[in-house]
Amino acid sequence: MTEIVRQIKAGQRFLVCAHASPDGDAIGSTLGLMLGLEKLGKEVVAYNADGVPDTFSFLPGADRLLDDLGGQAEFDVVFVLDAGDLSRTGDQVAKRAPVLINIDHHPGSDFGDICYLDTNVAATAVLIYRLLLACDLSLDQDIALSLYTGLLSDTGSFRYANSNQEAFNVGGELVSLGIDPWQVASALYESQPPERMKLLSQVLATLFIAPEGKYASVYMTLDMLEKTGALPEHTDGFVNYPRAVSGVEVAVFFRQVEAGKVKISFRSRGRIDVNQLAQKLGGGGHKNAAGAHGEGSLDAVISEVHSLLDTLLK
Repeated sequence: MTEIVRQIKAGQRFLVCAHASPDGDAIGSTLGLMLGLEKLGKEVVAYNADGVPDTFSFLPGADRLLDDLGGQAEFDVVFVLDAGDLSRTGDQVAKRAPVLINIDHHPGSDFGDICYLDTNVAATAVLIYRLLLACDLSLDQDIALSLYTGLLSDTGSFRYANSNQEAFNVGGELVSLGIDPWQVASALYESQPPERMKLLSQVLATLFIAPEGKYASVYMTLDMLEKTGALPEHTDGFVNYPRAVSGVEVAVFFRQVEAGKVKISFRSRGRIDVNQLAQKLGGGGHKNAAGAHGEGSLDAVISEVHSLLDTLLK
């Protein structure tokens, strides 16, 4: 932390980015740090390879986040947030500055010239909160809104097992700065586009529950996207539906990305470490939430993962 604060004081031009296919923590942490650095008098560019999902467009500064760094001058420092691995930021971030700082809470995230990793925190937004306080910055309402959104998103509205005391303490401090919890919850959970709901109805129709009831899965095809007019970002949270089935220990969501490529999302109730399962498929994440990519037809990838789960949960 001391070294990161020193780099902030010494630098003037910063790039802040997070993993592609961003969730609330990735976007909230990016915008929170961007606004915080600017309040410290720095020049900041915020970037994400996939831009800002519509769900998070209400956040201050969301309209300034770039999805292309073409033409940008070099930076003094690059911050990579919540990424797990540098490759998850896309192909425009590496070698953009002499110093790359990695701030993360994903196990095994060890890249960067400086790595600030704490796997015990609920969200990367908590680490950004710590960092801005270490810079003696007084957080304003816009920064608080961004960080609160990241925290709320990654804790599932403080329902997940990662909702520890610090998460509630930080959430309370951010609310005390004028955040309206209902405004954020409404934007995240009760402002769904019709296309998402139509897609969800088709995805739920694919629900598979293993004979012993210990795991369940759903899948999405490219044809479903086309028929409903939905976007890939509209599938965020779909993996939680099979986990809601009574008795299910592990939930899986298979999303066809293109012909021959499938994105796999895992969720666990806590007894099974899905991070280890995802690593067997070349991915990773947390104990209770992880992901990977599969090569081949959708049916073949589903069959492979179901076989792994049959063995794991036997």
